[in-house]
Amino acid sequence: MRSHLEGSQARPRLNVFRSGHHIYAQVIDDTTGRTLAAASSLDASLHDFKVQRDPSTTEKVGGALQSVAEKAAGLVEAAAEALPRGKGAKAVKQPAKPQAKGGQPQKGGQQKSGAQAQPKIILPAAQKRSDKTPVEALAAIADNRKVALSREVGKLVAQRAKEKGVKQVVFDRGGYAYHGRIASLAEGAREAGLDF
Repeated sequence: MRSHLEGSQARPRLNVFRSGHHIYAQVIDDTTGRTLAAASSLDASLHDFKVQRDPSTTEKVGGALQSVAEKAAGLVEAAAEALPRGKGAKAVKQPAKPQAKGGQPQKGGQQKSGAQAQPKIILPAAQKRSDKTPVEALAAIADNRKVALSREVGKLVAQRAKEKGVKQVVFDRGGYAYHGRIASLAEGAREAGLDF
């Protein structure tokens, strides 16, 4: 990562480290090797952090889950209607195909006993999801304590960097995938005014 990401005085590097319990962020000037601003989930100002649940996000997520459950119930009903019913429906066996002289079953042979083949169940095609903004993608997990705390750490490090005169940074995610806590920290830093 560091071979193509390097912070300068004009645009220092916002480095992120994530452990199992905590998250740390530093704004580093790589030309001088100095840390200009730092924040972590262990800061005293975040010690008594409580997650504030946004009712609009829980309604959206709850509504989406309810619509998925309704669609699944509809598919189950359609599949149940397509299956044979009545006494002994499970015990119906496919008639054996007539065998050739050598005792091997013939391929592609017609059924002569007149048994009806079961209809195939055709499921609806998968629908494409619309592209979401990073903030909308985080809405589903915004109530998670670690994710919400990461957003606050991003705001805090951005505020401290702006006090030092830093407005633009290069985001160094440290090899972590850009989702969850890492994306939440980045969005919090953007909210507080850092440009990257």
